[in-house]
Amino acid sequence: MKKFALVVGATGAIGRAICQELASDGWSLYVHYNRNEDKGLTLVNQLQAEYPTNEFMIVQANFLEPEGALLLAEQLFSLQAIVFASGQAHYALLEDTQVADMEALWHVHVQNPMRLVALTAAKLRQHPVSYITFIGSIWGDIGAAGETVYSAVKGAQHSFVRAYAQEVAMSHTRVNVIAPGMVDTPMNGHLAQEEKQEIINTIPLGYMASCADIGAMVRFYISGQADYVTGQIIRVNGGWHI
Repeated sequence: MKKFALVVGATGAIGRAICQELASDGWSLYVHYNRNEDKGLTLVNQLQAEYPTNEFMIVQANFLEPEGALLLAEQLFSLQAIVFASGQAHYALLEDTQVADMEALWHVHVQNPMRLVALTAAKLRQHPVSYITFIGSIWGDIGAAGETVYSAVKGAQHSFVRAYAQEVAMSHTRVNVIAPGMVDTPMNGHLAQEEKQEIINTIPLGYMASCADIGAMVRFYISGQADYVTGQIIRVNGGWHI
């Protein structure tokens, strides 16, 4: 039987790298997009050409909307793994952050992911082992000035994983967070080169992670080779925070 994984936020830089890694490991994929259908279709066509024995299906849902999870769940059939890789950020002082911005981050990173997990739990339980993986953030651990609300929702993801991993352990579902530090993605495009270099100078390994580094970690933790790991925050940050 084919094994199916859903990658939420598949059209982002990290999401695409995750899709590539999982497809190369034999996973068939639900490729989720929010607004950019062209990117989703391009990715599906590329993966289908490279891995013709796998299945790749494009699915759409807007996680900014309260019912985004329900819409997405209705498009899924067999499901053994979910990877949450949506990359929406918000850069502002807390006093300059609007309620709408807070609600958007909550819906994208917490409410809709939790709801989707609840809606798909029965599908995951049908397999001898299943996986839920969040792409969290170093800021979910230590917080960041100017990204207070983003840090809060990433911290909520980390707490959800710790709790839910215990709740579904007897159902053989492994629940973990991959928490990157600084990754070379367009989401960090707001930083000037000098600012990036200042950050790099504080990273013990001396460079930013690539999207492929994150994809490789997701691949490993849902490969069956790490099935005694659940409820963990797996830090991929070059020693920036230990």
